[in-house]
Amino acid sequence: MQWLLSFLLFLLSGLIVLASTAWTSEEPIDHQYARLGATTVVLPCPVPEGRSRVAWKNHMSSETALDGVQPDGSLVLQNASLAQEGEYRCQDASTGQTLRRIRLRLGYPPKKPSIHCRSISYPVVNCSWTLESDTLLPTSFFASYRHGLMGDVHQCKQLVAESHSCSLAGLQMFSTDPYMLNVTAVNPLGSASDYFLIFLDQIIQPDPPENVMVSPIQGKKKTLLVQWKPPSSWLYPEYFPLQYIIRYSRDGSRFSRTTRPIEQTSFTLTGIRSGVTYHIQVAAKDFLDNGEYSAWSLPASGASWQPD
Repeated sequence: MQWLLSFLLFLLSGLIVLASTAWTSEEPIDHQYARLGATTVVLPCPVPEGRSRVAWKNHMSSETALDGVQPDGSLVLQNASLAQEGEYRCQDASTGQTLRRIRLRLGYPPKKPSIHCRSISYPVVNCSWTLESDTLLPTSFFASYRHGLMGDVHQCKQLVAESHSCSLAGLQMFSTDPYMLNVTAVNPLGSASDYFLIFLDQIIQPDPPENVMVSPIQGKKKTLLVQWKPPSSWLYPEYFPLQYIIRYSRDGSRFSRTTRPIEQTSFTLTGIRSGVTYHIQVAAKDFLDNGEYSAWSLPASGASWQPD
């Protein structure tokens, strides 16, 4: 956790004292963050020894001094609103020398992330999360996991720190102890964490079957042959077979029927109406009935054989 504490201290450290003699695009600028809606926001200014008067201006009123300057040279903004975001500068009132430039950003600290995990194939686990509301500020996420309560902590792989998802690798498939994923959201105004318990047999949900095909059977007027392939993302079908259900409906009908689970990747649909087009989809689930069925496949359509 030392890296997380260091990152938080860096974000929350506030401002670095920088000075310049003119307000130009090349000047260094400090970044200050405050909560949107705060009663007061204080922008500090380093007043040189022997000088007592400073003036504050911003990008919207570069020629007019702002009200709210305090005896110590700081500027106090009331009832922080998005209209007050932007660049500010404090100047020596006598010489016009720029003492500090600040870019003010307003927003909110993050709330606990809402986490969801899914496994599309043993032993791969992908997790994602969302925040209840937009913080309006740059927010990073740090995700880690461990096996049980005493296991070593591992980083959950993210593409970048701002990603809202990560992948877990090297999980023990038949362990009765859950994996614990912790996600921490961090921005310049604070941080919030939550966790998710991962039981592989509960979160398994394959992708939909692929290449669904519907074909007539020669000489059979009330029969259709349905064929498909397992999802390509299901890594080890020879060790972890899938079961399937088929949903079918007549063209123009709002009603559909669903078959019982089967293990094969083909099914003969019987008792249908001759010459009528049927729309058919297939869903997959772990053979041991763990987890959930996949979403339905893309539909395929066809009609039974008709004599010439």
